[in-house]
Amino acid sequence: MRRVLPLDNECSLRLVLMRHGKPVEQAHRRCYGSLDVGLSEAGREQIRSRVNFLRSLAPDVLYTSTSKRAVESAAEIKLELNMQARAVPELREIDFGAFEGLTYEEIESRYPLEYKGWMEHPTKIKFPDGDSFFDMKDRVIGFRASLFRNHRSQTVLTISHGGVNRILLAHALGLSDDKIFRIEQTYAAVNIIDYLAQSAVVRLING
Repeated sequence: MRRVLPLDNECSLRLVLMRHGKPVEQAHRRCYGSLDVGLSEAGREQIRSRVNFLRSLAPDVLYTSTSKRAVESAAEIKLELNMQARAVPELREIDFGAFEGLTYEEIESRYPLEYKGWMEHPTKIKFPDGDSFFDMKDRVIGFRASLFRNHRSQTVLTISHGGVNRILLAHALGLSDDKIFRIEQTYAAVNIIDYLAQSAVVRLING
């Protein structure tokens, strides 16, 4: 199959970011980040529908979050792509701490001040017994730096989470932290970033 979006000669790394598929129904309308929910059948079909496009990008290596929904998403495509998946904790979603598994109504009732802060300034709150946005951003950007050391001039496919993808896309676009939620990330979304010698070029968002 012909490679789509051929790599530029100056490209030092192509990063293909994919969000996991739709999780099981138990996660619907609940707060889940570190909560290890699995992939639904609809989510599996979403991932499988991307196989031909991902194959056309000819990825060299596949990384996933260690979360079940990401690992199960990778399982749907890794054989089709003839790849092994490497699960790394740096690609996990944010840990919402005490909010994990609760409905948004329950969070608002039990933690009214924290909930208000979260809704008004989502990148500035540290979740009770959980992460802050900056905790997550540090590990995600650190992972990105490791790719330049280990996979120069290669195409790296990651399967992780909306939050992870938004951080990397916003960083490439030069967006401030408070603007990351302007970037849509639907289930099984595909994004492409090419890193050139002096800049990053975003080829695709939420494809």
